[in-house]
Amino acid sequence: MSTGIAASTGTAAESRRREFSRTAARFPTGVTVLTTVADGEPHGMTVNAFATASLDPLLILTALGNTSRTARSILQAGRFAVSVLGADQQDTARWFADRSRPTGGESFAGRGWQSAPYTGCPVLDGAVAYFDCTVHDTYPAGDHTVVIGEVHAFDSRPGGDSLLFFGSRFSAAPTA
Repeated sequence: MSTGIAASTGTAAESRRREFSRTAARFPTGVTVLTTVADGEPHGMTVNAFATASLDPLLILTALGNTSRTARSILQAGRFAVSVLGADQQDTARWFADRSRPTGGESFAGRGWQSAPYTGCPVLDGAVAYFDCTVHDTYPAGDHTVVIGEVHAFDSRPGGDSLLFFGSRFSAAPTA
């Protein structure tokens, strides 16, 4: 299953990145919003690179873009919450993915949330699950940083479908 696109610089490299993204879009992912509080202000961003990593200790992992202002805030604060979005939260996913949205507390205006019990980071209303974490470790990974989070609190809401992202589109996960 080779595309025959050679790894090089310039146009060929850009073509290879586009083909990689198109291929990766064939893998369905859940949709989350990571939040933190830094300098007294809440910050958040949509992330679909999320997975559980360990049961002993409880660890999750996520990959954050190195140019993201929220990623910088998470690394600075050393704490974050993960809200697993419900199928009806496509607008929330789009909002927190939009780089032109306001920063800090203004980006949460009109969006309900509760403070996570351990870190105080925002957990979005309507989320089907959440994880309340501190930064356990970080690893550089190209244009991203892999963040391992130690989970201090978590919960899920019964019922409600999760939001999926597949083929560059949102859909609902089948009910478990």
